[in-house]
Amino acid sequence: MVATQPESTPSMPIREGVSRLRFWVTTLLVLIAVGVMVRLGIWQLDRLAQRRAFNARVQAQLEQPVLVLDAAALEENLDELYEMEYRAVIVEGVYDFAHQVALRNQAYQNLWGVYLLTPLKVQGSDWAIMVNRGWIPGEDFLSGDWSRYDQPGQVTVRGMIRRAQIKPDFGRRADPTPGPGQPPLRAWNLANIEAIARQIPYPVVPNVYVHQTEGERGMQNLPIPTPIELDLSEGPHLGYAIQWFTFATILGLGYPLLLRRRRRK
Repeated sequence: MVATQPESTPSMPIREGVSRLRFWVTTLLVLIAVGVMVRLGIWQLDRLAQRRAFNARVQAQLEQPVLVLDAAALEENLDELYEMEYRAVIVEGVYDFAHQVALRNQAYQNLWGVYLLTPLKVQGSDWAIMVNRGWIPGEDFLSGDWSRYDQPGQVTVRGMIRRAQIKPDFGRRADPTPGPGQPPLRAWNLANIEAIARQIPYPVVPNVYVHQTEGERGMQNLPIPTPIELDLSEGPHLGYAIQWFTFATILGLGYPLLLRRRRRK
């Protein structure tokens, strides 16, 4: 009978080396995970601080008296209008429908359409300010003829000051810049007042526009002024921050306890 050789087994130093490597890799991953969770908690606290600052800014403007935006007020507050976002405003003037544009992809009662953004030549002033007059159906927008919605003569607009939108939100596209000799854009993705003003042959109040909030509502009264919905709560950021810090604490304290239990075994 031929004697068989016993199968070779890993030596003790190799086993210890593998065990140490596994320990250090696991420990490193735990430390990285704890660091990521702490950073996410801090990020949520930063978001909370930004939300509180936004709420305070908006609330301060909501408590301000209505601003009558006439020629004198424009001259006095032109550079400060950007900081007055969400302040109620009244402005009188005459619309210039020749340079009116549309803001794409706007909904009203689950119907697709656009907003009409129209220059209003402020009474007694050389300035015009863009006014979001409200919503019209997409079918009327695609027809290319918006003259049925014109409001000729002197008008009084009541609304809120809104900041222009320069950069698109996530998932939205920026507008192209018309080159020399190209026709002006009639439909825009963003209320980019600075870019829109380049195709208007007179001065337009920069960085802001008026969102009309008062007017007759309903499909028989187009364009329909749309209300501005404001959420002045603090949101879920504090709860999320506590959640991430809790996860980091559980993992940071639980991992050493797990190691101690294994060593005892």
